[in-house]
Amino acid sequence: MADLPDWLRLQKALSVEAETGFNDLQGHQKRFSEFLRDSLRVSPANLPVIDQERWITLSQDFDKYSALSFAQRQHLIADTRRFLQQSRQLLEKPRPNVAKEPNATKFNQRPKTKSLTAQVNNLYQSGHPLDQPLTYLKGMGPKNSERLAKLGLYTVRDVLYYYPRDHLDYARQVKIRDLKPGDTVTIVGTVKRCNCFNSPRNAKLTIFELSLYDGTGTLKISRFFAGARFRNRGWQERQKRLYPAGATLAASGLVKKGKYGITLDDPDLEVLGDAQEPIDSTTVGRVVPVYPLTEGVPAPLVRKAVVAALPAAVEIRDPFTTALREEYGLIQLPVAIAHIHFPPDSDTLTLARRRLVFDEFFYLQLGLLSRRQQQQSQTQIHMAPTGKLIDQFYEVLPFKLTKAQSRVVQEILVDLQQSTPMNRLVQGDVGSGKTVVAVVAILAAIQAGYQAALMAPTEVLAEQHYRKLVEWFNLLHLPVELLTGSTKTAKRREIHSQLETGELPILVGTHALIEDPVKFTRLGLVTIDEQHRFGVAQRAKLQNKGESPHVLTLTATPIPRTLALTLHGDLDVSQIDELPPGRKPIQTTLLGGRDRNHAYDLIRREIAQGHQIYIVLPLVDESEKLDLRSAIEEHQRLSDVVFPEFQVGLLHGRMSSSDKDAAITTFRNRGTQILVSTTVVEVGVDIPNASVMLIEHAERFGLSQLHQLRGRVGRGADQSYCLLMSSSKSETALQRLRVLEQSQDGFFIAEMDLRFRGPGQVLGTRQSGLPDFALASLVNDQAVLELARTAAEKLIQQDSSLDQWPLIQKELNRRYQKLMGGAIFT
Repeated sequence: MADLPDWLRLQKALSVEAETGFNDLQGHQKRFSEFLRDSLRVSPANLPVIDQERWITLSQDFDKYSALSFAQRQHLIADTRRFLQQSRQLLEKPRPNVAKEPNATKFNQRPKTKSLTAQVNNLYQSGHPLDQPLTYLKGMGPKNSERLAKLGLYTVRDVLYYYPRDHLDYARQVKIRDLKPGDTVTIVGTVKRCNCFNSPRNAKLTIFELSLYDGTGTLKISRFFAGARFRNRGWQERQKRLYPAGATLAASGLVKKGKYGITLDDPDLEVLGDAQEPIDSTTVGRVVPVYPLTEGVPAPLVRKAVVAALPAAVEIRDPFTTALREEYGLIQLPVAIAHIHFPPDSDTLTLARRRLVFDEFFYLQLGLLSRRQQQQSQTQIHMAPTGKLIDQFYEVLPFKLTKAQSRVVQEILVDLQQSTPMNRLVQGDVGSGKTVVAVVAILAAIQAGYQAALMAPTEVLAEQHYRKLVEWFNLLHLPVELLTGSTKTAKRREIHSQLETGELPILVGTHALIEDPVKFTRLGLVTIDEQHRFGVAQRAKLQNKGESPHVLTLTATPIPRTLALTLHGDLDVSQIDELPPGRKPIQTTLLGGRDRNHAYDLIRREIAQGHQIYIVLPLVDESEKLDLRSAIEEHQRLSDVVFPEFQVGLLHGRMSSSDKDAAITTFRNRGTQILVSTTVVEVGVDIPNASVMLIEHAERFGLSQLHQLRGRVGRGADQSYCLLMSSSKSETALQRLRVLEQSQDGFFIAEMDLRFRGPGQVLGTRQSGLPDFALASLVNDQAVLELARTAAEKLIQQDSSLDQWPLIQKELNRRYQKLMGGAIFT
């Protein structure tokens, strides 16, 4: 075996480079990048093949370190630190034996005691297949099966795939004198005293008390039962007889410190024959699964069902061959399923979880790639990369495209020439110029004789796009129309008619575009802005208004790679990573309540210089439940008390479309100096003269949303400011907000937002189509996601139909439908 890397030295070098500002630090003999390049040139021999390849790739990346931007260096170092940690864990743990298929005898050696194995086998009536109902399991009669159905558990297979949401590690046995608050432990001792009685202070409460001694100290354990039936003396005497004085008892639970000293919080208890006897329990003295529950379904019932079903896991056929498992360092599927429920130790749990997380990511990625292949096999629409309209557009543009814009335009035009429909996502930070790029694609469609549609999530954003397109397309003598929920009936009919005759080449709008009366003659390009704000079905409905049109989606909400792969794994991704020249970084400052007057002084100075101000609040109306300023209330206060010398406008989502448009138009025309608003200004409002963005209760917003709001200023050549007002005392909340002070990089901010809040809150699970994973975490399992994506790509390249992999194809259809709510092959 090759010498293992000096992990400590590598991690220390990465840490020092990050702390000193990513400046490629000069060491005694080499620069930082040279040291990393040379250290990663040869990978450890015992790593899976795919990880060895990644090791070499990182070495090549550090060879180009000096040419990378600041943000690219940040991302490379973060990725390398995660990857090295994962590699070290793989190498320092015993390598799972994946060469042999499991058999029933070895598989059932899962528990640490033979008696528990026998107990498990006795509970299960052998010989029933995985898809039999739960009533076929011993101890799971009709009543219990009906209760488990509330969790969606109907068959033996359902129970096996009902993974725990967490585990409590009670496998560590300690002495009473060594108990520390916060630990989960097991102690074994002798019962000194046990009592059960009615509370003298609360007539509805029954108290159970037990005193345990293990030679090093005494522990008092208490339980509380509320209800009339527990006041029954017969029930109380039975509890005392369960734990008689002198009995040897094992207790497992969370160590807590209360006003009466150290204790175990609501522990699981098990009486033993003697202190040397092995603990034979599904909860005490082992790693215990914690399952998602619902009302009427207690944890012991779920555990009992799992124990009864576990022997049937040997009937699960692993779709992965031995070669596949060895390549990616995975244990066998039946073993992983057994050990995710009742692992003998935490290391085994880690290996089991890694295999099952890999499976969740793998089948999702395989489904997305299969869907992409299906889309690419559809009717082709060819569009020329050059033409009169595009040339004229470049001539009327008052500025030159940035290098990043030109690169992305070229990628789009190449797609439009292909024999398969384009499906491309363009990510770009606020103000990077995505609309101009989209217009080139729209003109390519129009000059090829097709129509184009541009859909935005809000009327404000749709109107913003419409105004820009009118400004440019008037010079090109092309008609443009806007269709929203506020469009008058007569105008709506006129638009419908012009679409059907083909007179109207481009239609901009909101969800109104997907309504049934909207019919295109020859729809060739669909452009969707901020696409994560639309549901999957809504996006598909617009695409279905043409015959396999090209699809271009835009987002000003930078999405971390893990989310992009999960949501957009079937798309090609382009990135506009350069702002137009002349833009200055926005000076961002976190302020407390005492700094409010300083903020107001800055606002007065900026207005005196002819600039304008946004003040954003999280609420429209005053809330009785939340002590937050509201837009309406604050507008009144600012107008009357703070800035009576200035014109203060108001904008919020409950205003009619015409009132919203009037408020924005007045602000754009400098009729108001200050615009008090809710997050309706988050996207689409483009006022280059605005130089200050003051955000009240900033802790109530996500980082990506704050970055979007900040992007409403800094759109001109003058210095702009973003003031984050927060009265929060939470250090976590303030730490989040300081990320905005330190970085202008939308992708870095999105990554940090993902870590702080999780993907559901960052995107909004329902609208984004984010899959609901049973185990996988997009925050903590990034390396496994990358590995699963690579595996899926290799498999699709080898056999796009998956005919060579019938078990994988079958599992793909089952899992993908469950994750994404629909079949892949439709």
